[in-house]
Amino acid sequence: MATATRRSKKINPFQSFKSFIFSNQVFPFVLTFFILGLLFVLFRMKGVELDYQITSVNKDIEKVTLDNKELKAKKARLLSVKRLRKMASKYNLKQPRQKQIIVLPD
Repeated sequence: MATATRRSKKINPFQSFKSFIFSNQVFPFVLTFFILGLLFVLFRMKGVELDYQITSVNKDIEKVTLDNKELKAKKARLLSVKRLRKMASKYNLKQPRQKQIIVLPD
């Protein structure tokens, strides 16, 4: 008879852990730490996502800067004195007189 009562009084470790976690004194702390952990993970993920976006924008800026430099170089080649004189001779253009020159500010 004594062995039967011992078996029925055997404590389930999961049940005791569950009752400990959900007790009135421990549950608020568990819930608080869970929420803080979740918020930490979410903020960290958002930070990584923003880092990827910043990297992408920086690459776009570098590409546009390079394109701008190439366009400025092309403009300089097209407006070079040598090329302009060659075009002038091709189309029988003359050197402008002093009164024909108009200077426009940039």
